[in-house]
Amino acid sequence: MAKRGPARTSADDTAPHHTTDRHWRTRFIDYLAISSNVSRSAEHAGIDVSRAYRLRRAEPDFARQWQVALAEGYSHLEMEVLRRLREGDFKTGDGEKFDFANAIRLLAAHRDSAANGQSRERDVSAEEVRASIDSKIEEIRRRMIKAKPGDTQA
Repeated sequence: MAKRGPARTSADDTAPHHTTDRHWRTRFIDYLAISSNVSRSAEHAGIDVSRAYRLRRAEPDFARQWQVALAEGYSHLEMEVLRRLREGDFKTGDGEKFDFANAIRLLAAHRDSAANGQSRERDVSAEEVRASIDSKIEEIRRRMIKAKPGDTQA
């Protein structure tokens, strides 16, 4: 039987990593999905928060991962609020009253913010849509002209 080291605790899983290495991005994104907190996620990853923001501006893929992680974090909060309401769990782990009003306000603000972000991403003028359609139609015409009669590859 192989020897095992000491069992990991949940505290080990969330302890900050103080050395910056090539895996900080994964730790940052994973913790962001859990906490929805950029500052804590940066601390957990062992980086300065400004480094995370710079990378988000510079790398679209990291920015997408960031948005997905935040959305996941808000989804976790929403599920937690629903669970607490359904089960009558109105106290936090330290015995304090759970702040439903602020949690719901935060979720509503996030929902509005997410909806605004999606509308900005999808905001394309009618002229741009027409130009895109015209371009695709022109490409189809070129393919049809190139295709010889009886050719099945058009």
